[in-house]
Amino acid sequence: MISDPLFQPYQLKHLTLKNRLMVTSHEPAYPEDGMPKDRYRAYHVERAKAGIAMTMTAGSASVARDSPPVFNNILAWKDEVVGWMKKLTDEVHEHGCAVMIQLTHLGRRTRWDKADWLPVVAPGYEREAAHKAFPKRAEDWDIARIIEDYADAAERMKEAGLDGIELQAYGHLMDQFWSPLTNELDGPYGGSLDNRLRFTFDTLKAIRERVGDEFIVGIRYTGDEDLAGGLTKDDGLEISRRLKDSGMVDFLNVIKGHIDTDAGLTDVIPVQGMRSAPHLDFAGEIRAATSFPTFHAAKIQDVATARHAIASGKLDMVGMTRAHMADPHIVAKILRGEEDRIRPCVGANYCLDRIYQGGMALCLHNPATGRELEQPQTITKAVQKRRVIVIGAGPAGVEAARVAAERGHEVIVHEAANHPGGQVRLAAQSHRRAEMIQIIQWRVSECERLGVTFRYNSFADEETIAADKPDVVIVATGGLPHTEVLSDGNDLVVSAWDILSGDVKPGRNVLIYDDAGDYAGLQAAEKIAETGAKVEIVTRDRSFASEIMAMSLTPFIRALQARDVTFTVTWKLDSVRREGNGLVAVIGTDYSGLTREREVDQVIVNHGTRPFDDVYFDLRDGSTNLGEVDYEALVDGRPQQVIRNPDGAYQLFRIGDAVSARNTHAAIYDALRLVKDV
Repeated sequence: MISDPLFQPYQLKHLTLKNRLMVTSHEPAYPEDGMPKDRYRAYHVERAKAGIAMTMTAGSASVARDSPPVFNNILAWKDEVVGWMKKLTDEVHEHGCAVMIQLTHLGRRTRWDKADWLPVVAPGYEREAAHKAFPKRAEDWDIARIIEDYADAAERMKEAGLDGIELQAYGHLMDQFWSPLTNELDGPYGGSLDNRLRFTFDTLKAIRERVGDEFIVGIRYTGDEDLAGGLTKDDGLEISRRLKDSGMVDFLNVIKGHIDTDAGLTDVIPVQGMRSAPHLDFAGEIRAATSFPTFHAAKIQDVATARHAIASGKLDMVGMTRAHMADPHIVAKILRGEEDRIRPCVGANYCLDRIYQGGMALCLHNPATGRELEQPQTITKAVQKRRVIVIGAGPAGVEAARVAAERGHEVIVHEAANHPGGQVRLAAQSHRRAEMIQIIQWRVSECERLGVTFRYNSFADEETIAADKPDVVIVATGGLPHTEVLSDGNDLVVSAWDILSGDVKPGRNVLIYDDAGDYAGLQAAEKIAETGAKVEIVTRDRSFASEIMAMSLTPFIRALQARDVTFTVTWKLDSVRREGNGLVAVIGTDYSGLTREREVDQVIVNHGTRPFDDVYFDLRDGSTNLGEVDYEALVDGRPQQVIRNPDGAYQLFRIGDAVSARNTHAAIYDALRLVKDV
C-alpha cells in the first residue's frame, strides 16, 4: 500500500492522519436528548476500527439555544455534551482515528416552532424556502451573543479531547452573513465583503482566544453559491485566500452551490442518476489557488475516484461519507486486497433523505448502518451447519442467501426468472436508477464467493423443496402489482410495471393514478413522457410521490417538468370506461362528492404490490413453526425457536414483499435480522 496515494500519511498541523480517507461531517440523526450516546458512538467507532483516518461527527452541532435542530442534531451548547463527546473520542482514538466535530448556528435554516420557540435569527428578513421561517434581523447583541456561543462550544470540544472543530458556512448563519442575497445589514456586519466576513473572523478570533493556536480549526464553506446574485466563484476564491491569510484556519473543506431549496441541496450533494464527483475539479481549483490544506466530499462513492482526487493533487483529504455508510470497512478491504468486495454506494440517498423527514439515517442496502448495537456489520459463523433454501432472488432473497452462507450454511436459491434481481432489476431498467442493480450484483458476487447454489428458471413448489431436504426455508418471492382499485373498469388499466418492463407500449395521452407514491409511478411517467406523450399524474395525497423523499425527487421533477407533465393532487381515480377508441377516466376526491372526467387513451394504476405467497402457504403445514415468527426474539437478536408442529421437516419464514409491500431497505433488513441468527 506504500505506493497507493490513498495510504500516504498526511500532516495537518501537529496531527498525523494515517491515510487520506475521511468521513466528513454529517448528522445521521442518532443523538438521544441531543447527545451523542451509545448508538452514535458505535456508528463512528465501527468506521474507526476499519481504518479510516478521520471521522467528523455532527453535521452541524448547534452552538446556541436559538439554533434549534430540525433533524436531531447534537446540542453543543449544553455542558453535558462534553462527557458524551469524550467517551466517543476516546474510543475512536483507540483505533488510531482522529475525531472532529462540525459546529454551527443554523440562522434562518430552522424553524421558530421547535425546541424553545425562540425567533429564528439571520442578517436579513428573507425566509429560507426549505424551512419557511421568517427570521428576525440580527441586532448587535444577537451577534455578540452568538460569537460567544461559538467560543463556548469550541471550548467544550477541546475539553472533550477532540482533535479539532470545523465551522459550517454554507446555507447556515455564517454563509448568510457572507451572501449578498441574505445579508441586509448595514456596517459593520453588512455591505462590503469585508463587512460581510467580519462575523466569521470575529468568531474565529473568539474561538482562538479560548482554544489556543494549537487546536485545529477548519471551515466547511461554499466557494460559489451558483445562484444569481449570490457569492460567485471569484468571491469564493477571494474568501478562500482571506481564510488562509487570517492565520486562524487550519484547513478548508470546500463545497459548491447552495442548500436553501431541495433542488439546490441536491446539486450540492448529488443523488442517484446524477454525475459522480461533480465538484471535485472546483475543489482542486481552490487548492491550487491557495496551496492550503483542502478537503472535499460530494458523491465520491468509489475508491478509484478518491484515489484520483489525491493522486492528481486536487485534495489533501477525500471524503467518502455516504460510501462509508454503505460499507464502513472500505479501508480494511483495500488493505486486505479486497477492493472488489466493497459494498457499493448506489446513491439512493435513503440516508440523507430520511433525516430531512425527521428519521434517522439508514443505508438502503446496509441495514446494519446506524444499528451497530443491534445488527452486525460482520456476520459470525453458526455453531451448526444447516441446509437453507431460499425461494426468490430479489433483494431479500439474495441478502438471506448471503447472510446464511456467511454463517457457514449450505445455501440453495431457487429463482423463477433466468436472472436475479426481482423488482430491483425492473427499477434499474430506468437510466435514472441504473445504479440500483449494484445492490443485486454485489450480493450475488458475495454469494458466489461463498459457494451458494443458484437455480434459475426454477419455479419452486412443494415437491422441489422437499427434494432439497431443507432445514430452513425462506420465502422471498416478492409481490405482484395490484391494480384492482376501481369501482368499474379495472380491466381497462395497466400497471406501472407493464410500462417499465416494456410489456405494454406507452400511450399518447396518458393518465397515471399513483396511489402508492413510490418510484414505479414516476419512472413510468418519465418513460412515457420521453416519447413525447401527454402525461398527467393524479394522486389523492396532498403532494405527489409521497414515498420518494425530497432530494431523490429532485431529478424526477426536473425531467418531468421539462416534458410538461401535469401533477394533480388531492384527486383519486374512481372508474374508467371505454368510449369510442379512447378511455374516459372519472376522478373524484376524498374531500367532497365532486367528480371530473379525463379523455385519454391509456390509464396506468400504481397501487403497490400484493404478496406472491402461494408457495409459502403450500409449505406451511410441513414446517415446524407453521410460518410463525417470534417478534420478540427477532427484535432482541435471538434465534427463532417457535415449534407449533413437532413433526415438521423444516423451519419456514417469509421476508420482504412476500409479506407486505414495503421498500428495498425493509426487504434487506428482514433478511439480515432473521438469518443472522439461523
